[in-house]
Amino acid sequence: MSSIILASASPRRSELLQQIGVSFTVQPADVDETPLKDERPEHYVERLAREKALAVAAIHPDAMVLGSDTSVVLDGCVLGKPRDRADARRMLSELSGRSHQVMTAVALAHQSECRSLVVTTDVEFRVLSDGEMDAYTATAEPMDKAGGYGIQGHGGIFVRELRGSYSAVVGLPLQETASLLEQAGYPVWTHWPISLEN
Repeated sequence: MSSIILASASPRRSELLQQIGVSFTVQPADVDETPLKDERPEHYVERLAREKALAVAAIHPDAMVLGSDTSVVLDGCVLGKPRDRADARRMLSELSGRSHQVMTAVALAHQSECRSLVVTTDVEFRVLSDGEMDAYTATAEPMDKAGGYGIQGHGGIFVRELRGSYSAVVGLPLQETASLLEQAGYPVWTHWPISLEN
């Protein structure tokens, strides 16, 4: 059985993979995340997920390597990670009271093949007050997250409605990731522990 490597330093992606019982090691990939000219957001996240997986697979050709990337998209424009607290505050103000898309791509490189897909989830924010935006940015939670918020943290109180995959918004679409692993010969459910209790 091939080993599984997560080509990401994201603790949230590690937690999600652990949640579904996958045994893996972490080796972050170093890739240039600059968007290409006129690159559509869905193509951008899929390209980065594939580049991350392939970069690590080049070093570990016998492993199954998972790469992933997440972008928050508002009016067709990608909101990256905030540069500073003021930038995070600006993003929250733009998202306030509006719907946006969270696009997460996952790629699996294995045996000179790389399969990938993009999951798009619609997220609607309620109207945010100045006080709560200031309080949220003061926590530093937004600083390492696309779009300046984390749905699994304090930022979860901003979400009025979600249509799609919650785990994809956190950083890794679990159903699709499990499907890619199964196609590569690793059905995650066959590795779940057996309880002796009935």
